[in-house]
Amino acid sequence: MKYVVIIGDGMADRPVKGLGSKTPLQKAFKPNMDRLVLEGIIGKVRTIPAGFHPGSDIASLNILGYNPMEFYSGRAPLEAASIGIKLERDDVAYRCNLVTLKFNKDKTKAVMEDYSGGHITTEDARELINDINRGIGTEQISFYAGVSYRHIMVWSSGALNNECIPPHDITGKDITDYLPVGDGEDVLRGLMLKSTDILISHPVNRERIKRGDKPANSIWLWGQGKKLSLPTFRQKYSLDGALVSAVDLMKGIGIYAGFEILGVPGITGYLDTNYVGKAEAALKALEKVDLAYIHVEAPDEAGHSGNYNDKVKAIEDFDALVVGTVLRGIESFDEYRILLLPDHATPIEVRTHTDEPVPFVIYDSRIKRKNEGVAFDESITGRKDILVFEEGYKLMEYFIKGH
Repeated sequence: MKYVVIIGDGMADRPVKGLGSKTPLQKAFKPNMDRLVLEGIIGKVRTIPAGFHPGSDIASLNILGYNPMEFYSGRAPLEAASIGIKLERDDVAYRCNLVTLKFNKDKTKAVMEDYSGGHITTEDARELINDINRGIGTEQISFYAGVSYRHIMVWSSGALNNECIPPHDITGKDITDYLPVGDGEDVLRGLMLKSTDILISHPVNRERIKRGDKPANSIWLWGQGKKLSLPTFRQKYSLDGALVSAVDLMKGIGIYAGFEILGVPGITGYLDTNYVGKAEAALKALEKVDLAYIHVEAPDEAGHSGNYNDKVKAIEDFDALVVGTVLRGIESFDEYRILLLPDHATPIEVRTHTDEPVPFVIYDSRIKRKNEGVAFDESITGRKDILVFEEGYKLMEYFIKGH
């Protein structure tokens, strides 16, 4: 038996006026996902437990079968693992976004204009982060370059018990009420403020402005946590796995779970990603591992931007180029199961993650069901004749062990 998990990050949504009060999933042409629903087991799953901030870190641990209440220690340690940072026991890792702030004339106030610094390239970002580390790093505090706008700060024996708001939650808002609060807030705020002195006049940003790109003129610290300890996927389920994603967070989770991390050229985490390459790499990996986990970030990025046309396109590309490629290629294996779902919702109307249950489908090559008139969209979650997992981490065991 081979297993494939396919995640459309942030794909679930709410009705959008500009789409005739349909969701992007309902509007999109997605014959491959709809085929799975017609012949599979449908249900809804709560991937974000009560009391947790809705995010891909919590949701993905749940989907992989790791109860966040038992294992979660913060987002940043997961991303740190993906770029090879070895955390010590007393280290606290912070996610460090490069962001675009829009300042007033005397620079006493600022609005979060773009949580991604205009989706800055990894090359531009690396130069900025390296200069940040040289300029404001200390014996205790170090900055590490990641991918695009996503980077890491490690604070040795640093503060952990504080509230740091994700920048994608405050797009268009004055940052004053969303700065770090709690232990170490003075240090964190000071680092963010000092970073603007380096970045505003940095040659990279001057060139970006000349090209018409947004300047990455500040860092934003959040997602703090310490090194975590997970049993490997093999220890839990006696299966080997491989994971493909453009996102450091997902790679980090895969590393902790003991998965092979698949490298694919041209994967960006955005609408221009190499969708087909991801699917083909997963199919190739299945020749030697039991389970392949495919994560696609593009629908989530479109949700954060508030662009419903982009989200519809991301979903259609995901269906045609990822799900379609998997369905054609997986026929070479005798028996297989596919689990398809969003990790969480990223509604266009709020432009950030929310915690409502999301639909899922499990397709088994050996058993064909007949679900007449059903499409893969949020309406599944309102049906009475479905499987329901209020504790999301239990879905994986059901998927693997059968039904």
